[in-house]
Amino acid sequence: MTDEIHIKHDYRLTEKIAALNWGLIVLVCMVACVGFTALYSAGGGNFDPWASQQMMRFGMGFVMMLAVALVDIRIWYRAAAPLYAVTLLLLVIVEVKGHIGMGAQRWINLGFINLQPSEVMKIAVVLVLARYFHAAAPEDMKNPRFLFIPALLILIPMALVLIQPDLGTSLMIALAGSALFFMAGAPVRLFVGGIGATVASIPIVWHFLREYQKKRVLIFLDPESDPLGSGYHITQSKIALGSGGIEGKGFLEGSQSHLNFLPEKQTDFIFTLWAEEWGLSGGLFLMALFGLIFLYGLWISMRCRHNFGRYLALGLSVNFSLYVLTNIGMVMGLMPVVGIPLPLISYGGTVMLTVLAGFGLMMSCSIHKDGKVNRV
Repeated sequence: MTDEIHIKHDYRLTEKIAALNWGLIVLVCMVACVGFTALYSAGGGNFDPWASQQMMRFGMGFVMMLAVALVDIRIWYRAAAPLYAVTLLLLVIVEVKGHIGMGAQRWINLGFINLQPSEVMKIAVVLVLARYFHAAAPEDMKNPRFLFIPALLILIPMALVLIQPDLGTSLMIALAGSALFFMAGAPVRLFVGGIGATVASIPIVWHFLREYQKKRVLIFLDPESDPLGSGYHITQSKIALGSGGIEGKGFLEGSQSHLNFLPEKQTDFIFTLWAEEWGLSGGLFLMALFGLIFLYGLWISMRCRHNFGRYLALGLSVNFSLYVLTNIGMVMGLMPVVGIPLPLISYGGTVMLTVLAGFGLMMSCSIHKDGKVNRV
């Protein structure tokens, strides 16, 4: 017995284009323009070296996003497992011959781009779990044997990403996967047990953390303990955020960023640069755009009549929100520094392309929302 998605109406291309979520497209473009502006500022008022490349990547990613959106949702349903398997293989290749940067081995050099498979895995995990849970009956979700396979689908890539090491991304994979478990109807006791096991494992995990990871946690607890060493990043970030005030210092006038006190201003700490120049009002404006995108994803999820689309849109929305919450919480000192970029804003190729691919999948769910899953 197999499960299959049955869509009530096979749309023509013109109908699919008309059904695209133009509101979501506008929001994505607005956030991307904020990113171009911030990277232009990070370059000292020049498009090079970051803004121009980011704009070209967004252009390519935008075309890819629309192409992904127009693909029949049934094709993504069938491709979920193969895409997951290929991405898992790429994670293994990273361990064998990956490119080392910033003290970690996370990239595969493809010549035109340094591919980070762990970012692709965030999408692949959501896809494969959405397929697995799409036709699950309530009694299935209470069966430990049924839940064992999706748990492995999360734990295996988590372990491979942890080895790189990349604690932040591995946690994002776990949280996005947990969200799908919750929506599919997994028992609450499973989450209570998972939280308990996580808390109990903290001493063991601490023992295996690398020295710089331990320092990040200790600095989070007491940033003043090493203000010129491990605590320098977050200390300067807080100074820049505070100095921006309500209205900001003005475009290209951020002293912390332009006098090079703020490290990694084009990647992890780009929200700090934006908030220093545009103030609290600019920061809230950007956060509002992110919030609207998240709500748009939830709206798409609720409108889907088949579980695959519902779970896929929800998982991708949660994944996007985790990027935003982790990065902004990190630069504000509310979370340890874990190297998670701000989507569509931070400079980077793989994150840009995977995030836009995720939006394309969301729109594919919306276009093909009218359907059901039959057991045949």
